[in-house]
Amino acid sequence: MIKLRYATLAVATAVIVTLSACNTTPTAESPSIPAASASPQITKVVSHTGHGGKPQININTAILSELDKFEAKLGVPALSNKIQASRPYGSPEDLVTKKVITQEQFDQIKDSVTVEEVLLTGEAKDVDYMTKLSLMKGHLLVAQELLEQNQPKQAEPHIGHPVEEIYVDVEEQLNERKVKEFKTTLVSLQNFVKSNPKDAKVNTNLTASMQAVDGAIATLPPEQRAKPGFVLQVINELLDAANAEYTAAIANDKIAEPIEYQDSRGFVVYANELYQGISSQVAPENPEAHKAIEASFTELKTAWPSVIPPATAAKTPENVTQLVTTIDQNSQKIIKKSST
Repeated sequence: MIKLRYATLAVATAVIVTLSACNTTPTAESPSIPAASASPQITKVVSHTGHGGKPQININTAILSELDKFEAKLGVPALSNKIQASRPYGSPEDLVTKKVITQEQFDQIKDSVTVEEVLLTGEAKDVDYMTKLSLMKGHLLVAQELLEQNQPKQAEPHIGHPVEEIYVDVEEQLNERKVKEFKTTLVSLQNFVKSNPKDAKVNTNLTASMQAVDGAIATLPPEQRAKPGFVLQVINELLDAANAEYTAAIANDKIAEPIEYQDSRGFVVYANELYQGISSQVAPENPEAHKAIEASFTELKTAWPSVIPPATAAKTPENVTQLVTTIDQNSQKIIKKSST
C-alpha cells in the first residue's frame, strides 16, 4: 500500500481556525469537508517556542503519513485508511462514535487529535515550506539510489510521491515565492521511469528535478537557511516523518512495507545532510549537544543498511524512536539558546 507523506507543521505562532472557516483546496486524499452552516467561526491564536510543542493532527484533512502516527502508536493495521474513509468528523470523539477506534484507543491519542485547521505564519510557514521540499528531496534521493541499482519498479513510487502528493500542498507557497513551475519536470521523470527506464532522459530529468527542489529551497534567505535554529526545526520534522514511516514499515522484526522503509531512509539521509551543513556552527557553541546529535545520527543511519530492505530489521521501531528523540531533545537546547 502506497501512503502519502509529509507532516503539516505548527511550530511557531499559528492561527487555528475551525473547519467552517477552512478554505484549503481539497486534494484526492483530502476530500472537501462540508462546513456546518450553523457553526460560528472561532479563531484561536496559539504560540509555540521552536519545535517543543507538537501539533495536533486534523483528522478531517490530514494526509496518510500524518495518520500513520496514530496507526503506529495504537498498532492497528490500516487504521490510517479507516480514519480517512470515515470522514468527515464533527469532533475528535467521532472516531469512537463512528467505531473507527475504541474508547480505550481514543484515550491514548485524544491529545493529538483535532478537527481544527492550522494556518501558519512567520517562521513556522518557512519551516513548513522547507520541510515539504526536503521531503521531496528525500524521495528523490531514494529513487536515485534505486535507479542506480537497476530497480526502476521500486523507484517509481518514490518519484511519484513528490508530484502526486507533496507538490499540491506546497504549490501555493511556490507561487507566492515566485518559484518557476517544476511539476512538469517531475511528471516527465515519472512517465519515463514507467515507460522507458533505460532512456537517458531519466537521469536528465532526475537531475533537473533535484535542482528544481534545491532552487525552490534557495528562495528562502541565505542567512535563514544557514541559521542552526531554523534548520534544526526542519531536521526534526523530517525525522518525525521518518520515525512514523519506519514504525509503519516494521512488523514482527521484518520489513513488511518496503516503500515506507525506503521513504524513511531518504528522509534520514537528507536530514543528516542538512545537519552537516550547520554542524560547524553548532559544535563550537554547543559542543555537548552537537556530540549527542552526531552520535545519534551515526547510530540512526544503521537502521537502513541498504536501500533494498534486508530480510530482518536492523533496528526496532523503539530504537529508532529513541534516537530521533535524543536528536530532538538536544536540538531544543540549541534552538532555545539561539532564541535568547
